[in-house]
Amino acid sequence: MILHLAATATVLLGFVSGAAQSEPGFVPLFDGKTLQGWTLVDGRGPGYIARDGLIVCPKDGGGNLYTEKEYADFILRLEYRTEPGGNNGVGIRAPLQGRASEVGMEIQILDDSHPKYANLLPGQYCGSVYKVAPAKRGFVKPAGEWNQMEIEATGLNISVRLNGQEITQVNLGDVSDPKVLTEHPGIRRKSGHIGFLGHGSLVEFRNIRLKDLAGKTNE
Repeated sequence: MILHLAATATVLLGFVSGAAQSEPGFVPLFDGKTLQGWTLVDGRGPGYIARDGLIVCPKDGGGNLYTEKEYADFILRLEYRTEPGGNNGVGIRAPLQGRASEVGMEIQILDDSHPKYANLLPGQYCGSVYKVAPAKRGFVKPAGEWNQMEIEATGLNISVRLNGQEITQVNLGDVSDPKVLTEHPGIRRKSGHIGFLGHGSLVEFRNIRLKDLAGKTNE
């Protein structure tokens, strides 16, 4: 399935600029034209592509596309859409090497309603802190439509909003399951990279912007 953007790149870039101006403290992480400021780790095929104001993870591409900078406390806002059965993730506070959902954290992006995902664990559905904190379900738009996601990380508190609804809220200090703590030591990390975690399906991202709540970033 090929996802088509209705607006031109010029219009999109204007929208991103306007969005940043109307959201005090937010800055774009993507210039709409290049992957400057991002680095690809363990890329597959074409990796990721900057096209028509989007970051595209092609079906035959993927790997982990990380910000070059590290972030501690922040609010991240973005829009994404998937093909049917699409699967990706947003890595947060992650190092560049290792499985982001374990050595950092992964906020799941998934086409929840697809039949092949009918029997997943609760913590594997869209908006969950992957296998750590399950999200409320029922707020993902159908494949091919744009979803708005907001991720806030403040200390041990992680919250996720999807299409205006808070679907995940967890204090990581309350996580006490020994198995979870052993398999996901990254939930204790205080800072790291933000990234997109490709899983062999077409997923597109746009309007990616961040408010740094720590007041600074680490180069």
